[in-house]
Amino acid sequence: MLNLVVINGGRGAATLIPALLADPTIQVTSIVNAYDDGKSTGEIRRFFGMLGPSDLRKVQELMLPPDDPYFTANRELFRHRYPLDCNRDEVLRELREFAEGSRADLAGQMISAPDVRKALQAFVGQFVDGLAIIEKVTPHQFSFADCAIMNCIYAGAFLHFRRNIESATRFISRMFKLRGTVLPNSIEAKHLVALREDGQMLYCEAEIVELRSNARIERIYLLDNPLDRDQFERLTTDEKRAYLNRHHCFVGTTDGVRGALQQADVVVYSAGTQHSSLYPTYLTVGLAQAIADNRTALKVFVTNIGADYETPSYRASDYVQGAHRYLNLADERSYAMPELFDLVLISTGRRKADETYVDFDEASFAEVPVELVLGDFESAEAPGRHDGEKLVATILERFQQANPGFAR
Repeated sequence: MLNLVVINGGRGAATLIPALLADPTIQVTSIVNAYDDGKSTGEIRRFFGMLGPSDLRKVQELMLPPDDPYFTANRELFRHRYPLDCNRDEVLRELREFAEGSRADLAGQMISAPDVRKALQAFVGQFVDGLAIIEKVTPHQFSFADCAIMNCIYAGAFLHFRRNIESATRFISRMFKLRGTVLPNSIEAKHLVALREDGQMLYCEAEIVELRSNARIERIYLLDNPLDRDQFERLTTDEKRAYLNRHHCFVGTTDGVRGALQQADVVVYSAGTQHSSLYPTYLTVGLAQAIADNRTALKVFVTNIGADYETPSYRASDYVQGAHRYLNLADERSYAMPELFDLVLISTGRRKADETYVDFDEASFAEVPVELVLGDFESAEAPGRHDGEKLVATILERFQQANPGFAR
């Protein structure tokens, strides 16, 4: 069995992970940060003081076993969101009835597997009871509008496991008999913000993802508490930078993540949104050290095919150098690129006329002492996105070349 660890975001590896799971000789572990604070995830975070479960559940959905007799119901449960015009009292009544065992469906899905139903009843009960107490000490009411039911289940599991998001994630993985393992990079509930080069602040993860600008993001930070926007906007850019540098939290990785990286045969840095999905994970103390100290693993970096809102002007080399910068920021140690990366995969495909493709700036790679692998890694069916099977085939081929005696 080949142990492969993917560092990715919620849907950042939506083409890669299914292709990996299709090979029964690969044990897949996905490391995901949980700093998302948009939509219903933000509501969960505000009320329960926890990390955001959305990206964790998105990757877990990819790992649901299709041969499970309850696959369709489980997938619908992972995808279900309450309507914008849902009746709050009715939602709470249905949740309480499910938790107490007087109804067998949850959000319209019949939960037939007895062990799954029992665990879900416990988590939903924790969510409903916990929310009732929380709302007694806050002037606000929780909104179920467009709320993902799995976020509520995660909040209940978080309370059940004494506010430990990793324990909750591991249990949910086992409960649904997932084909791989999903781990949060850290269990510390911090808040992600960013400072652009022009001094503009992005006050939450949702703004980093959604607000477009031609000005590059200078740096991301993790803070204990959200910033007071009105107060912070009174500062000059230099004062903002000084405050953020002094209040950035260096969160530690978990034993589970460290162990997975130490035992990995292959580490893949997935493509995806950089400042919201990937760089925050790279900032975790101990992550880079675990990767660098594993001197036998093949370490593969996958550059993006298309530009996104966060990195509108990035070239291929910017992705590698940005990752190297953030991996070095966390630990009191300066890692050379070859300690962290062995290969950089760069797609040369150009199938979509209206896609903003990331340019391969060959000259800039003179400063990147890592082997480049150029190839057409773009999907023919979904232009602008990676072809997971092509990526996996290349990764496994290069691993086998480096380890000719390895038996999967």
